[in-house]
Amino acid sequence: MDEIKQSDARYVLNTYGRHPEANLLICKGNGTRVWDDNGKEYLDLVGGLAVNALGHCHPKVVDAIKEQAETLIHTSNLYYNDPQARLARVLANSSLKGKVFFCNSGAEANEAAIKMARKYSQECLGQRRYQIITALRSFHGRSLATISATAQSHYHKGFEPLVEGFIYAPFNDLDAFKRAAGKETCAIMVEPVQGEGGVYPADPDFLKGLRQLCDENGILLVFDEIQCGMGRTGSLWAYQEYGVEPDILTSAKALGGGLPIGALMCREKVSSGLGPGDHASTFGGNPVTCRAALAVMEALLDDGVLDRVKTVSALFLEELGRVQEEIPGSIEEIRGKGLMIAMETHEPGAKQLQKELLKKGFIVNSLGNHVIRLLPPLVITEEEITSFVAALKEILKAWS
Repeated sequence: MDEIKQSDARYVLNTYGRHPEANLLICKGNGTRVWDDNGKEYLDLVGGLAVNALGHCHPKVVDAIKEQAETLIHTSNLYYNDPQARLARVLANSSLKGKVFFCNSGAEANEAAIKMARKYSQECLGQRRYQIITALRSFHGRSLATISATAQSHYHKGFEPLVEGFIYAPFNDLDAFKRAAGKETCAIMVEPVQGEGGVYPADPDFLKGLRQLCDENGILLVFDEIQCGMGRTGSLWAYQEYGVEPDILTSAKALGGGLPIGALMCREKVSSGLGPGDHASTFGGNPVTCRAALAVMEALLDDGVLDRVKTVSALFLEELGRVQEEIPGSIEEIRGKGLMIAMETHEPGAKQLQKELLKKGFIVNSLGNHVIRLLPPLVITEEEITSFVAALKEILKAWS
């Protein structure tokens, strides 16, 4: 462990703030559990930041990767490959019934959405529209264009000048979005449930109002479901919970079961926005990652995973609510949708709470010093939720 930490400190660019005293060396994962180099077991309530929706090393995903890796690992996108075509059909038919573009990450999927929105508006509508409205507290990625779309100033610091053409409005404030929309607006891009911003679900009327605003003004509606999609809310796509369909939908994180893949899905009418040579990705739609994603989709759609999400999430929220009531002043607010949950904490704060929970064998994620974010695998059990809440209660009682 010491040698690995020394090598990391010497050779790995420190963009993640890993600290020898605070960060684990995770050596093995299975289901909802991971093990460190000392063999200590942890319940993973972060799931690779919403990546391991089926848990670690799901048998269907592992088998799919093994089989495909022995057949064909990579081929250029100048040629067809079977897993890519099959995955595109599954994704399109389960969402917007149009076309799919494959890439390697959420930021790349959102980058493609930004380019598609601009090109479609200018080429297909014959208008010079380039502005995109996004929501305050949003997070859309770390490329230069997607941090420009991200309406959180601390992500911008040091990278100015940002890409022009992005306007920000308060989340869930429909009137503000209406005021921001103008003749140069080509798209509105929002997360149905904001993730990195602190886990804030959209109000149903807000998303319905955005859909109407876009329809009335020839604006494209883009939903970033990088974190909140893929069953996280209890439906395959978060927008299905709201009954509001976007023109463009982006996905990544959980899609590959742990392998890097991103996808843009769009309505048929929008698909003409990008043509040959307009956009590409060398590794996008890679046969191995697509086979893994097909296994993920099969498990989500056919193995009853989605049916359990709402049941266990209701239990989770209920149990956390009891802690809030039993220990006044311990938790300021609990919010979320499905198995995407946040707790606003009081002093000593979220960072210390994360450390104390880690000691007890529970991995959670702190957003700053006030929010604990929970993104457990969708296969988490009622017993595991109960054990986590018991440990949380013990810590908060000691603090009160």
